Amino acid sequence: MHYIKFLAVFFLIVGIKTNLSAQDLLKGKKIYETRCLVCHQADGGGVPNMNAPLDGASNVVGKDIARMVRIIKKGYNEKVALDGFYYSNAMTANPDLSDEDIANVLTYIRGSWSNKAGKVSLAQVKAAKSKSH
Repeated sequence: MHYIKFLAVFFLIVGIKTNLSAQDLLKGKKIYETRCLVCHQADGGGVPNMNAPLDGASNVVGKDIARMVRIIKKGYNEKVALDGFYYSNAMTANPDLSDEDIANVLTYIRGSWSNKAGKVSLAQVKAAKSKSH
């Protein structure tokens, strides 16, 4: 009987966490669609020689979360080399996005298309911001 109660509680907790993750991904997708899609496209492929792709890009699936947080928050105005190609279009800053918004959109991007990178936590975003000040 205790085993059945344990399983019920376990699946309830797992279910709640799954729903929260799905909600966070949905929030990230909405942010992507309103802020990023125009330049980086629906498939994350970017625009050759202008806007860097997000799908399969080493910077996106890599471990340098702080760099991505900095670029989203402050923008980027330099020509960028990424995986053997150059992109010259400036990325606008998004200073109004909350830390939670940034975590959600990065989690969405890092797990979409062919990307299979891990979730970006709120703590990672906060730590990245404290390093850049």
